[in-house]
Amino acid sequence: MEIKTVDLKASIFEDNDLDAGRLRKSLKEKGCFLLNVMSSPGSGKTTALVRLINQLKDEYKIAVMEADIDSDKDARRVAGETGVRSVQLHTGGMCHLDADMTRQGVASLGEESYDLIILENVGNLVCPAEFDTGSVKNLTILSVPEGDDKPLKYPLMYQVSNALMINKIDVLPYFDFDIEKAKEYAKRRNPELEIFPVCAKSGEGMEQVCEWLRREIEAWKNN
Repeated sequence: MEIKTVDLKASIFEDNDLDAGRLRKSLKEKGCFLLNVMSSPGSGKTTALVRLINQLKDEYKIAVMEADIDSDKDARRVAGETGVRSVQLHTGGMCHLDADMTRQGVASLGEESYDLIILENVGNLVCPAEFDTGSVKNLTILSVPEGDDKPLKYPLMYQVSNALMINKIDVLPYFDFDIEKAKEYAKRRNPELEIFPVCAKSGEGMEQVCEWLRREIEAWKNN
């Protein structure tokens, strides 16, 4: 008897990639740039987004989608500290967002048009890297307390990202973190990765991230 083997994981990824492509096309037609932000829990992701949004909100109409397993704390914080539209996406226990979940989040923002939608993905260095959300670009945050070897341990996260923020550089003197090694390890995974050492809390280095995002948005508009 012949036994047929079906690779369900491969099928799920293929379906999601097609769905992500459709979402990307739909957002392009609306003139909306989707940025997917990923990191582990505690990296300072929300603090970085608040800083980024406040520096860009006079140039772009921005909305934010906050993904978490539970709680709406981050969505409330972003809305309160930036004044932009923010929605909370509960994943029902799932450790990532896929293209369909992202589409549902975009739909929840209503018919209003946005220049930039920022998706704060679930805090996790594994699952979010595996699923295309339909974003134009992926931004990853690595914080100093996590250690400089994360690109070696979680290679896919850095392979699928376009930019890396090394956050909390204000505490470098207190941790065994070699920033040059972190850059080297990340570049080993992705030579095209743009890297920005920052302190989201004080704002140090954040203007360089804003400049990168401006360039990417303009290039996307003209493509």
